[in-house]
Amino acid sequence: MVRVLTLLLIFLLTACTTTAPSRPADPSGSPSGTGAGRVVDLDLPSAALGRDAQVRLLLPDGWADQPDRRWPVLYLLSGCCGSHLGWTSPGQADRLTRDLDVIVAMPEGGLAGFYTDWADGPAWETFHLVELRAALERDYRASGDRVVAGYSMGGFGALSYTARHPGFFRAAASFSGVVHTTGTEDSRALVRRIVTQADLDPAALWPTDADWAAHNPHDLADALRDVPVYLSCGDGAPGPLDPPGNEVVDALEAELWAENRATAARLTEAGARVTTDLYGAGTHTWPYWDRALENALPLLTAALPG
Repeated sequence: MVRVLTLLLIFLLTACTTTAPSRPADPSGSPSGTGAGRVVDLDLPSAALGRDAQVRLLLPDGWADQPDRRWPVLYLLSGCCGSHLGWTSPGQADRLTRDLDVIVAMPEGGLAGFYTDWADGPAWETFHLVELRAALERDYRASGDRVVAGYSMGGFGALSYTARHPGFFRAAASFSGVVHTTGTEDSRALVRRIVTQADLDPAALWPTDADWAAHNPHDLADALRDVPVYLSCGDGAPGPLDPPGNEVVDALEAELWAENRATAARLTEAGARVTTDLYGAGTHTWPYWDRALENALPLLTAALPG
């Protein structure tokens, strides 16, 4: 009940306030955030995080010329220990989405935020789904139509958010995602290790087994029944997009391969509309996530209104 009231309070405050906007569009229709071309970098004041948060936007062609139009949004969620800017360098999201009539929003997710309102710590879920949503709708003419994709920890976020907030996202995609956090003790240990390496306390994330289950995509499969879901992952063996001569098995991708196979089966059992690309040889690296995004975009955009 306390968490529900907190979310409601933050939503009301965010929706009503006109102070400290996220570098809003000026009356001419041009964004005032920093960037070049269609790229806009925001510093978004966040009560949920207790600080300003960084977000990169890719605005669609025609955004400035159509001031009365509202645009659907593609959220791209980043993995642990890296920057949200990775989607555009070394990632190819700019090129891959250039012809789409969508706003692409790439928010930071913390080194190991795990797309969660921590039991004791930052409220990432509230930031992404309440504060960022309000800023996009207020300042960048975003509509209420949204889809989401993420890699690694961001793949977890894409599926967990979609399941936990029915109707918020119309489709979700996970690339090499952490999609079954309670599958084995190794699965739990992976999450704890990621959090610990970021100098955070794992006990402050999900204190109880019920908390783990309430965020775990595998456990939430029934809630994903009514949305298109895309899952891709490699098995960790060097694949066609790895440098020539690489013979080292990627242990992390191999572990996530098992999680994705189990979650794909659970989604199928639940009757979800799941598309899988469990492609075998491939590592936990950007060339595979770029390919996955390109392959998943038709599924994601098909879920948006024409």
